Amino acid sequence: MPSNDERVMSMLIYVSSFFTAFIGPLIIWLLKKDSSKYVDYYGREYFNFLISYVIYGVVAGVSIFLLVGFILLPIVCIAQIVFTIIAAIKAYEGTEYRIPFILRIL
Repeated sequence: MPSNDERVMSMLIYVSSFFTAFIGPLIIWLLKKDSSKYVDYYGREYFNFLISYVIYGVVAGVSIFLLVGFILLPIVCIAQIVFTIIAAIKAYEGTEYRIPFILRIL
């Protein structure tokens, strides 16, 4: 079971992403990844999530010219918000959560 500090830091990776999409989570992850496998797991998971949803957003944005993007882009945006909230809650609960539909790059 991860410590309370590890759970809070893992949760802050996702919560800070609402204010600073890249910098806040990166700072937390770089500071804590060597001292906590739990924070490292959620940091990697977040950046895989970020990379994947940037790709999905670009594809949905380009597909607006095909008139499919008007449906896809809101779905991608809503999914990103929902999965960020779920991951923050799961990180604080102390369970490992694998966000669906992401590419495992890191």
